[in-house]
This record gives sequence, C-alpha cells and structure tokens, in this order.
Amino acid sequence: MQNRTLIIAGMHRSGTSLITHWLSECGLELGENFLPDGVGNVDGHYEDIEFLKLHEEILNDNHLPATGLTAEHNIDISLYHREKLKSVINVKNALYPQWGWKDPRTCLFLNTYKELLPDARYLIVVRDYQSVVSSLLKRDFVYIENKYLARGYFDRLVWNVFRRKRRLKKLYNQKAEDYLKVWIAYNEEILKNIKTLPDSAYVMINYSVLNTSDDRICSFLKDHWNLSLKYSRFKDIYKDKLISKPIDTDAFILNKSLLSKANQLQTSLNTYMAFS
Repeated sequence: MQNRTLIIAGMHRSGTSLITHWLSECGLELGENFLPDGVGNVDGHYEDIEFLKLHEEILNDNHLPATGLTAEHNIDISLYHREKLKSVINVKNALYPQWGWKDPRTCLFLNTYKELLPDARYLIVVRDYQSVVSSLLKRDFVYIENKYLARGYFDRLVWNVFRRKRRLKKLYNQKAEDYLKVWIAYNEEILKNIKTLPDSAYVMINYSVLNTSDDRICSFLKDHWNLSLKYSRFKDIYKDKLISKPIDTDAFILNKSLLSKANQLQTSLNTYMAFS
C-alpha cells in the first residue's frame, strides 16, 4: 500500500505550529518526539525532532544560523545528510501508512524533498509579511525583556522607565529589514516549488481560515488525499489571546524596494490560496 505523506510548510511565525497541533488532534502521525514549548509557542511547536535536528545540521554545515532565519537560497545538502534524510523517511514509511511533519526550515529544502518523496502532498501555510515580521520582532523582544525582569527591583525600574522604549525601537530598526528578507526568501522558495507540482499535490491556506473552514479543510484532506482523519474542532485549540497583533513594520524598512518585492510576492501567493 502506498504511504501517504503530508509535508506542512510555511515561514516561521505563520501558524504552522497551530495547524500541526490541529492535525495531530485529527489523528495524523506527525512525529514521535516534538520540540518542547517556548517563548512564542506556549502550546508547543509540534516540530518533529528528527527532521528539525537534521535541518539544523545542514544549516550548520553551510555556516548558516540553525534557526533557519536566513535569506540564503543556495544551501548545499551533502550526500551524508541526504542519506540520513532517506533513512528517517524509510523508518517513517515502515512504521506508518500515513504520516507527516512540520518544521519551517523545510521550506529551504523543498526541492530535495520533491526528489526524496515524489508522491508527498504539501499543505502550504502563508501569512502576510507584516504579521510575520512583527511576530518575530516581538518574540525577540520578549527574550530581551525577560533578562531585565529577572534582575533586582532597581534594574527592573530603570528598564521600565528609561530603557524599554529605546531598546524596543533599536531592535526594530536592527532586525525588521533582515526578517523581511527572510520572509521573502522562504515564500520565494514556496512559490518556485509549487509551480513545479501538479495542482493535486498541494493546497495553500492562511492559518486564519481554520476558524471558519476547519471542517472543509479536513474533508479535503480525507477526500482528495485519502488521509484517514477524524474531525476535531480547530476552535478547541485556537487561543485568540496568543495571536499577537501586528505592528506597522514598514516604518522600520529602509530599503523600500524590499516592500515592493514583498507586496508583489504576497499578491502572487494569494492567487494560489484555497479556502479564502
């Protein structure tokens, strides 16, 4: 019997953890060991540790950040790592008739996975660049702020009264443009690769549609891709308070041509969007 594999791909902070959590509740096997929860994902990342660690190894070999927050397109995958990826895939196929995984770094290796899993299906999750960049910046700031808040009373007072606002603005000025470049790179990879796939091999969504279309999406996965799932309400795991409200990140982008590029890319992606 043919294995059914679902690759959940999307840029960091695009809602992939939330969607993977929901699919796990629907009964899809998505990994034996998940990355624990953390800042920005208090309900868990739902990232398969095996794929995550391999992706980090590949990035390290290419002298790129293990976080995957890079705008680099040309990432070399050694024969050694290709064989390790094949080994993990073979074990999963032997254990499960249907399975999948999520790790945002997957977007950087889509071309390789097309070769290793030619019959895989792709659930592509897209979120607008302002929301993604804003979420990344806010997560970074939480790390910085937590360090100050862990100090004594006087340091906390100085932080809240004098330093917090300046540090926030400095962070946004330092990183907003870099994060926009990453959003562009990830979504360019997504767009480039889905153009080489048959229409039946992928579906692209914005995570927000699950609030109103979770039953339709679940039915699509069952009827079109023959995944054995039991419907679970997305609203039972969705927590609106955990979704950060975006800030106007455009104000911190000095290279305005990047904004034009991001908007054009966003428009192109929207033409592939389902369940809108």
